[in-house]
Amino acid sequence: MRHWFKDQHFRSLLKNSSYLGVSKIVAGLCGIAYLAFAGRGLGVLMFGVLILITSYIKAVSGIAKFQSWQLIVRYGGHGVAHGDPEHFKVATGFAFALDVVSGIGGMLVGAALLPFIGNWVGIGDQYLWLGMLYCTVLPIMAGATPDGILRVLDRFDLISWSGTLMPITRAILAGIAFALGASFPVYVAIWFATDLIGNLYPWYLGWRELRRHGLLEGIRPTLKPTVLSGAWRFAIDVNLASSVQAVWGPIGRLVVGGLLGPAGAALFRIASTLADSAAKPADLLGKAFYPEVMRMDLASRQPWKLMLRGTALVSAIALLGIVVMLVGGKPIMSIVFGKEFLGAYTPLMILLAIPFLGVFSFPLTPMLYALGRSDGPLKAKLLGSAVFFVTIAPLAWKWDVAGAAVALVLANAVNTAAMMLQLQREHRRVRPKAPRDSPPRSRAPSPADRA
Repeated sequence: MRHWFKDQHFRSLLKNSSYLGVSKIVAGLCGIAYLAFAGRGLGVLMFGVLILITSYIKAVSGIAKFQSWQLIVRYGGHGVAHGDPEHFKVATGFAFALDVVSGIGGMLVGAALLPFIGNWVGIGDQYLWLGMLYCTVLPIMAGATPDGILRVLDRFDLISWSGTLMPITRAILAGIAFALGASFPVYVAIWFATDLIGNLYPWYLGWRELRRHGLLEGIRPTLKPTVLSGAWRFAIDVNLASSVQAVWGPIGRLVVGGLLGPAGAALFRIASTLADSAAKPADLLGKAFYPEVMRMDLASRQPWKLMLRGTALVSAIALLGIVVMLVGGKPIMSIVFGKEFLGAYTPLMILLAIPFLGVFSFPLTPMLYALGRSDGPLKAKLLGSAVFFVTIAPLAWKWDVAGAAVALVLANAVNTAAMMLQLQREHRRVRPKAPRDSPPRSRAPSPADRA
């Protein structure tokens, strides 16, 4: 294993994922803190309403958002690394235009739709106005351009620490609100303000890095990136995959709220938050893996070796997180959130299967995107989402929140299996083949030959 560290790409993967890892530990602890303050300050029912309002906003953002950072990494990463930034500038302009259009569109559609579906997902009429006001943050939440800029310019340190601004600020403000016995609208205002600040700051960092590298000139918003082959198809595939992925996060919580009420959504949120903490190593390594693999020749053995080494590394860390949650999940839940949230313990035990699956799935999406198969993750997520929607209602009605957790695990398992099969096919297609005119390998004579 020692020779792995001689690989420049592996060292870069470790460095960038460690930046993200440290910041995610800080963000994760603050996330648990602000959820605990809100849960104790509001109680299970009103905490559930807060979760449903914020989940609705994240669901709309997830559907509208184009994940434009992936465009910048795919079309601009190689050029910047080799001193030719023209495609990077066009990709950045295209990504920015997509962010603006999708953000404004998401805000208008989200605000208009909420009064018609609010009751279906557990948001009462008296809280609809708060949700509609919250929709005004959607144009900022839809922006992923700064993330792509910072990834291509290898500023994972800035990405990581900018990601701690929102949870730290939210934890402080939620703690103050809890101490003062604040009302429900105050908590909603805190979530809104911290979402706004946390999503604006990366735009400043992206602009600053572009100026520092002399790359601002020539970047123009455009929806006609003619020099980027297949850019629109890639953008649509990534957007659809991201939209479908939202089914398992905020949309899933809304469905649970509609089936089991706000209290069920609150318990499901607590369980998924704690399970996600064990899944973070795989998630972080995947985010650092994609820009790294885009700098490599996919027909060589290098990216595949990097993928296997990353899987070995993340498995050890993720399994440790799973063990911690298995042993300490109930005490953590009782001490941090209170005994009224202990109903989330059984769903948590079920959801711990997802970080285990994440050990194998973290490199699959980046590898398929790098190989030009942007439709691959989309097909897998559609299949997984179909399983989720078919199973969640009967399972939730039979086993309550635990049933919803089982449906989510099944969806993730199907998604992972589908992407593994696709990547296996792609590996057979691109792997180097032995020259036809190469001499046959010598073999030892068999007893029959000697006879």
